[in-house]
Amino acid sequence: MEESKGAMIDFSSPEGLHILRHSTAHLMAQAIKRLYPDAKLGIGPAIEDGFYYDIDLPTPLTPDDLERIEAEMRAIVKENLPIVRAELPREKAVELFTSRNEPYKVELIHDLPKDAVISTYQQGEFIDLCTGPHVPSTGVLHHFKLTSLAGAYWRGDEHNRMLQRIYGTAYPAQEELDAHMARLEEARRRDHRRLGKELDLFSIQEEAGAGLIFWHPKGALVREIIENFWRAEHRRRGYDIVYSPHIARAELWQRSGHLNWYRENMYTGLDIDGVEYLIKPMNCPFHILMYRSKVRSYRDLPIRWGELGTVYRYERSGALHGLMRVRGFTQDDAHIFCRRDQLHDEIGGVLDLADYMLRSFGFDRYELYLSLRDPANPQKYAGSAEDWEWAQSTLAGVLEDKQLPYKAEEGEAAFYGPKIDIKLIDALGRGWQGPTIQLDFNLPERFDLTYAGQDGQLHRPYMIHRTVLGSMERFFGTLLEHHAGAFPVWLSPVQVMVLPITGRTVPYAREVQAYLRGKDIRAEVDDRDDKIGLKIREAQLQKIPYMLVVGDREVENRTVSVRHREHGDLGATALDTFADGVLAEIAAKR
Repeated sequence: MEESKGAMIDFSSPEGLHILRHSTAHLMAQAIKRLYPDAKLGIGPAIEDGFYYDIDLPTPLTPDDLERIEAEMRAIVKENLPIVRAELPREKAVELFTSRNEPYKVELIHDLPKDAVISTYQQGEFIDLCTGPHVPSTGVLHHFKLTSLAGAYWRGDEHNRMLQRIYGTAYPAQEELDAHMARLEEARRRDHRRLGKELDLFSIQEEAGAGLIFWHPKGALVREIIENFWRAEHRRRGYDIVYSPHIARAELWQRSGHLNWYRENMYTGLDIDGVEYLIKPMNCPFHILMYRSKVRSYRDLPIRWGELGTVYRYERSGALHGLMRVRGFTQDDAHIFCRRDQLHDEIGGVLDLADYMLRSFGFDRYELYLSLRDPANPQKYAGSAEDWEWAQSTLAGVLEDKQLPYKAEEGEAAFYGPKIDIKLIDALGRGWQGPTIQLDFNLPERFDLTYAGQDGQLHRPYMIHRTVLGSMERFFGTLLEHHAGAFPVWLSPVQVMVLPITGRTVPYAREVQAYLRGKDIRAEVDDRDDKIGLKIREAQLQKIPYMLVVGDREVENRTVSVRHREHGDLGATALDTFADGVLAEIAAKR
């Protein structure tokens, strides 16, 4: 045996922070085993913002149990137990964990390669299967917090037993831990599932099925505004809008390759007149069939077709998460068919469109990733090496011409071509999957797409798959959390709430509402017989941008008293002056 290395660990580095959190996961597992001796341990890795451990325990844990586990963890820290590494032969490792009644560890050992080095780490009575490294002793682990409970299938397979997953985090200093916990609290405040319910925007009805979204009137209105903006902007940039069916014969998905590459994410087929049909998981084969419906000339290209197409994909129940992971969603999909000499400009145009769309919704920060093929495994990819080199250099060249910093990721390309992914950065600094631009060598070949060139010969077009928002559901959830439910004025389902102080002023409030609606400003009247303070508080809770208080003085002067949801009382003003200001704010998408 030898003591764990790491007395000089730099916890400010990503590697050092990973070691600290992985060691804290072991600390938590030891505390769990002390409190619940019958618990069986799964895996306990460090993750981006902390760590987790999966445990098999018949009794469901509660938040109160997390406090008990934390208290035991602190006791182990005070014991300052040395953390010691050992290497064992496979048979000895199996014998050790079998004797300790840890079947999941035994399964992991059996699955290790024959030449794998099998190591354990021990602190006091606790021994865990682990490659390490770890801190030298438990006394180093002072600043941690257990944050939440969840369920997780063993090894991510829904056919396996459901385990209980305990999440936590750890930092080198208490101030850093406190800042992280404040971020978590702010994230909970912004959680789109909570806001969706409070603001009556959407719901998920278990009676209908998990992962299926019901858009309530206010949420549907915001979605309609987003979609109308999307359509108008695409038409302005030379796209045509198309619609396609929701189902197609299984043979189509066989030819497209989805049955081979994507079958586990597709739903069971429908028997229609003895022919199997499948619900679409993607829109691309339909756009390809439309392209093939007539002979295309080089003069016709580029062809840009956009569709807000609803698709259905199977997601494991444990992976479903509000609007972010669903089973039915609407992609802001588009496909561009173009010549090789047009590819650079078309990719650049998509990047410009994505930037404009994101900034219009208040996303000023994003990160770009260029997904490349794995040069060590060229057999995994469609198309020639020359095509790949040219396509990858073309994508990189567009990004560099636009002076957009990006991270290249080898082995992350789809089998059919390289791609650019854009990750949105929200108000809390979290990244979310956003626009994607993908080149495709595969489908034009599979469907024998051609165009007549200037030389009179048939040529293969290039195909670009792209989204600029991702899906309506996920984008709406991201937007909701980014703005904490306080949508910009142009997106707010109710932009102005008119608040009469007494029943005498209700008729004037209705006049104000009618005037604003005549200007296409979404205005409502709260004519309930309640105190004005209560009406203002409720409008604030509904995150309505503007409140217009009208009393006897406003009726007499034909004015409105303006309140803003963030800036409070803005004073009295003429109604037309107020309306002009709101319209300017809407037009600027501020």
